[in-house]
Amino acid sequence: MFGSMTRNPAGAYATVGLETSINSASPHKLIAMLYDGALTALAKAGAQMRAGDIAAKGNSISQAISIIDNGLRASLDKKQGGEIAESLDSLYEYMSNRLLAANIGNHPEYIEEVRKLLKELKGAWDQIGTPNRADAASGLQPA
Repeated sequence: MFGSMTRNPAGAYATVGLETSINSASPHKLIAMLYDGALTALAKAGAQMRAGDIAAKGNSISQAISIIDNGLRASLDKKQGGEIAESLDSLYEYMSNRLLAANIGNHPEYIEEVRKLLKELKGAWDQIGTPNRADAASGLQPA
């Protein structure tokens, strides 16, 4: 049961830290973590593509696609989110398709395009979660 921890204690510590962060995070923070995870995977994929490490590049792109499809897209509430949620769904689908094309054709510019889109969305998401000065003075916190 504890054998894997003795072989890689730093990895076990990181896993426990990540699980603790996930379990204690607000829904808003979880989405921010998904954006961060996808951006990290894309940064790795770009470097791996430039280095010619095809297997690692494929794994990193697959990880980014999984985060986009199974995390970001799956978390959309199209009933409550309406047109914005529908637009995001279409954008996430586009990103996944671009990443698939990037992987198949070794197109680093596609990875960069998706990375920029995700970074812009994450910036907007972070702004939603940042209380303005009036809210901070009144003690209100974002949902």
